[in-house]
Formats: sequence, structure tokens, C-alpha cells
Amino acid sequence: MTSIATRTGDEGTTSLLYGQRVPKNHPQIEAVGCFDELNSALGFAKATCPVPARHAELETIQKELVSLMGEVAVPEDQVARYEASKFPKLDEASLARIDAGVAALEARQLRFDGWATPGANLHAAALDMARSVGRRAERQLITVSDHGRTVRPVVRRYVNRLCDLLWLMAREAEHEPVSA
Repeated sequence: MTSIATRTGDEGTTSLLYGQRVPKNHPQIEAVGCFDELNSALGFAKATCPVPARHAELETIQKELVSLMGEVAVPEDQVARYEASKFPKLDEASLARIDAGVAALEARQLRFDGWATPGANLHAAALDMARSVGRRAERQLITVSDHGRTVRPVVRRYVNRLCDLLWLMAREAEHEPVSA
């Protein structure tokens, strides 16, 4: 079995997809790290989730984030290679599913006054934590664009709407019975 400790990053560099070495504070690596944190936060939200349908949705989102991270980790000069690859990619159907989730929650006419105060229960707090991590990841994604890496519009829209969905999920979770 090979070790997870490759030692190739000991000097402060890491690889983008297809092997190009960059500093660990490179904007694309920072963005991938933020989305990795979001994935972990969603894992916590999933672990605290009492609603089977939401649990499944969070798991689907986690899988899509892995695809997103792969795409963000591609060097600009390798985008065509990535697009031609068999790697799964976010698409309009992914965005439509998120939009449908937002619409479904909005149709329930959730009640809230102004700014949310997270922490009504563990699951709602986990969703709010994931949302705030997602907003940081979204800001880092914009930084990647500012540094010359093209980001497909569907990816930017997906991340923005995902954070909206997580906010709504948290508001809904605030009113759910908490299992002991």
C-alpha cells in the first residue's frame, strides 16, 4: 500500500489537475480548499440530518462538489483537455435541481424575520455553517476568475444558488422537531 504522505508538498507546493506544480496558496488551490471545507461542512450537516430527502440531497451536492473541485483544479491551458475528458461536470441539470429545491422551499412560505441567528438546533446550525463556508468558497471562485482562470457561468450560478438553498434548508430545519 502506498502512503498518503508523498512528501511532494513539503516545500509548499502542490499539483493542479494534470500535474502542474503551484504554490499551496495559489488561487485555484485556495478555491479547491474552500470547496473541500464546504464538502466537509455538508458532511456534518448530513450526519445531523433527520430528514431522509434532505440527507439524500446533501449527498448529491457533495458528489457534485467533487466534480466542481476537479474543474477548478484544472490549469487554464488544460481546460479543453478537461472538457473532452470523461470527468463528471456540473451542468444545467445540476443547476436546475438546485433551483427546484429553492423553489420548493420558498413555496412552503418559511417564516423568518430579517437576518438569521444560527443555532436553533444542531442540524440548522450545521446547514448555516455550510452556507457560510459556501459563500467564502464562492468569493474564492471569483478570485480565481480575477487571476486568469476561466470559470464557466454554470459553475458560478450553481455555487450562488447552492448557498441560497442551504440558507433555506437551515430556516426550514429551525422549525423541525429535534430527535433525542
